[in-house]
Amino acid sequence: MKIIVNIYYTGIQGHARQFAEEMVQSGTVAQIRREEGNLRYDYFFSMEDPETVLLIDAWENQQAIDRHHASPMMKKITELRLKYDLHMKVERTVPSEEPLPESDKQFIRE
Repeated sequence: MKIIVNIYYTGIQGHARQFAEEMVQSGTVAQIRREEGNLRYDYFFSMEDPETVLLIDAWENQQAIDRHHASPMMKKITELRLKYDLHMKVERTVPSEEPLPESDKQFIRE
């Protein structure tokens, strides 16, 4: 069962963005994307709140998340979170297997 995790990183003085940039530049993001069961790992920047960065990551199942949490990557991520003094809000969702309702499709341009 696919699991999507949204993590909102918030800091001060641009620290959240610096954290995301270091994650990418250090190669940590590339390593995480190669982990078994990882489906997505992408950062997004808010237009309205420059001190918050959103990470959307998706995993095949809870076992893949557990392996990730037990991996050496978590030590690096934890160190960087502390370095940039970030706070987090986490949301987890499981996508519905139901097709998109016809009433919603009229608003989507593919």
